[in-house]
Amino acid sequence: MPSMTYRTAGVDIEAGDALVERIKPLARATTRSGVLGGIGGFGALFDPRAAGFRDPVLVSSTDGVGTKLRIAIDTGRHDSVGIDLVAMCVNDLVVQGAEPLFFLDYFATGRLSVEQAARVIGGIAAGCRLAGCALVGGETAEMPGMYAGGDYDLAGFAVGAAERDALLPKGVTSGDTVLGLASNGVHSNGFSLVRRIVDGTTADWATPAPFAGGGTLGDALLAPTRIYVRSLLALHRAGLMKAAAHITGGGLPGNLPRVLPTGTNAALDAGAWKLPPVFAWLAQTGDVAAEEMLRVFNCGIGMAVVTADPAAARAVLEAEGETVFTIGTIEAAAPDAEPEIRINLPAGWPT
Repeated sequence: MPSMTYRTAGVDIEAGDALVERIKPLARATTRSGVLGGIGGFGALFDPRAAGFRDPVLVSSTDGVGTKLRIAIDTGRHDSVGIDLVAMCVNDLVVQGAEPLFFLDYFATGRLSVEQAARVIGGIAAGCRLAGCALVGGETAEMPGMYAGGDYDLAGFAVGAAERDALLPKGVTSGDTVLGLASNGVHSNGFSLVRRIVDGTTADWATPAPFAGGGTLGDALLAPTRIYVRSLLALHRAGLMKAAAHITGGGLPGNLPRVLPTGTNAALDAGAWKLPPVFAWLAQTGDVAAEEMLRVFNCGIGMAVVTADPAAARAVLEAEGETVFTIGTIEAAAPDAEPEIRINLPAGWPT
């Protein structure tokens, strides 16, 4: 019987080493103040005081990309899902008033393709640059028998910091305004439903997108999740942000209440913002009810912001390149009542 090796068992250590060499320049390009040392050690070091914080509170978040990865794998488009991964983590940090500092990734596959993995991690590095955080390390796991063919999975972990007296939410009260920042599509939630809807049609990922001019259905749906970090940090530093909610799974009804105090409600108007065409197409093609659309998808609002000065807040956000909608107000409720969201739906919405 021939001598057994790790390679014959399905794990290629040399490929893993080659990947590390490929991604070292990507990680170096994301470095920022506070990083101590470089990639390749057993752990990454970061000094918040060297990043300019006086009394820092650390804020952490972890997330994945979900079944959007299935489209990336099936189409061979691996360059942008890393941006999604970073976005899902850092957008959750910034709503708490935190600046993202560093990021780590976990990439797991059945058989390591250095080219595929390098493209994925290149997207992660691009997302880190957009968020202003450093890619300080990660884990690549080659696990034969766990993943089929060229399948892989991703997870991310981000750490940020905020000054102790600047943590959010803070001071939300009746009369405040809710602003919505536009999404650029489905982002990274609801793709199990998206895929089921597409499966019920004659379309495939190479079909021209019926809701977008040019490009395939796969291209349109793989548009990476927007990263709102720089815009919201500018707003927070201007003293104009009382609270913010990243609109992910659960939509507006499931996420905005998480940042509202007891005794308040939010009254929103779905006719106040522009609905990206993909959502009307999904609703019509899949016969998805309006309430279900709002509960599953962002429906065009990737981030909701609560402010007492909407004109000034709008000016800051638009200067940062955001498309901003005034989507509602905060109202008083019974003192001990848990926050609720009421959304006015125009006739025929969302189709």
